[in-house]
Amino acid sequence: MAIIQARSNRKPSGGALKSTLAKRKHMTGRLPTLTKLGATKRKLLLTKGGGVKTRVLHAEVANVIDPKTKKASQVKIKTVVESPANRYYSRRNIMTKGTIIETEQGKARVTSRPGQDGTVNAVLLT
Repeated sequence: MAIIQARSNRKPSGGALKSTLAKRKHMTGRLPTLTKLGATKRKLLLTKGGGVKTRVLHAEVANVIDPKTKKASQVKIKTVVESPANRYYSRRNIMTKGTIIETEQGKARVTSRPGQDGTVNAVLLT
């Protein structure tokens, strides 16, 4: 069955809504990209309107900014400490926006969306 991003078939009360429209190609969605820790691997996707989106499937480095010195550097990621999206993501080393990662410089919070942006950007935690 296709993944669609359309209106729900249920009312707030739980009753069924009559659909006057079948599934259309412009309603299709995709499964989320669960960016894992590992040797860097990217995938290019063509989007509606002819755009290109880069997804990070695996990442081993992050662009980390130190808020005190305002300096950015590429740092190797050691492990995923905690994830606000799903508590089991930290066990599986999956990175999403807001995830706390352990790097060579210390703990950092991911500020980008690796599955959408194509990079892992993070800010050091003090």
